[in-house]
Amino acid sequence: MTTLVVRDPFLATPFRLLDEMFRTGGNGGRVTGFTPLLDVRETEDEYLVMADVPGVKSEDVSIELNDQVLTISGSRAPVETGESQFVERPYGSFVRSLTLPKGVDGERIKAEYLDGVLELHIPKPAAIKPKKIAIRSGSQKQIEK
Repeated sequence: MTTLVVRDPFLATPFRLLDEMFRTGGNGGRVTGFTPLLDVRETEDEYLVMADVPGVKSEDVSIELNDQVLTISGSRAPVETGESQFVERPYGSFVRSLTLPKGVDGERIKAEYLDGVLELHIPKPAAIKPKKIAIRSGSQKQIEK
């Protein structure tokens, strides 16, 4: 099985928990720093990447493939709620990157957006698709002679 690597700059820091706890500091209690959550599934023929991007218009999302690194970026604007605000839903620019296996054909990647979920269908290269190998038993060997 080939592995996709999800790059998240905050996973590399031991201060991620503190960063999450104090994201509201210095901005009047408003939460900022939107990061879409990803699911990556593997089937026999493809990788399926699903990104939760509710409230983001499809035209505000960019998908690029460069040197086997797939990058999803975009932004979600804050919702204007009037003079007094209580905002918990995060907003702002985001970037998520995945390192794809060698041989993935970027021309064959398909993207769909429905109900706030971005789906990327990434066909596997033929070289890494699993192949079934038949096992001959001793009785089959004798029959073939």
